[in-house]
Amino acid sequence: MNLIEVQRIFKSVGQPDQEKIQQWIDIALNGLNKDTEIVVRIVDEQESAELNEQYRLKPGPTNILTFPFEAPEGIELNLLGDLVICAPVLEKEAFEQHKALTDHWAHIVVHGVLHLLGYDHIDDDEAELMESREIAILGQFNIENPYIQVCRE
Repeated sequence: MNLIEVQRIFKSVGQPDQEKIQQWIDIALNGLNKDTEIVVRIVDEQESAELNEQYRLKPGPTNILTFPFEAPEGIELNLLGDLVICAPVLEKEAFEQHKALTDHWAHIVVHGVLHLLGYDHIDDDEAELMESREIAILGQFNIENPYIQVCRE
């Protein structure tokens, strides 16, 4: 069983409940064959910007930061890592990209979990592999490909 802890440092109306976040994480971890623990921390722009600058040396807030956990040698823990999600950035992106807010939340959570599992998008081949995995997982929730730009008026 996958255990998640949701820390809501920043609260807004459109945030998914813990059960929905759990569903997205469980599907993203499907096939891992071991119990894991993930902390999901929902923050404001200030905390996101501070962490982004401290750990990625990039200014400003970002939609998600992932912090994979590496246990010291000889220590067995099921902690996969932490996801730090900036709700205001995520909500702004959903609006600007004409995406349903819940769908964008699902995408960002799945994206973060895949980072914790070692997926990345630094080069084109890695990006293609990660994006195809995201699309397949989101499809299980009937969520459209998040990489297709939708034009609505």
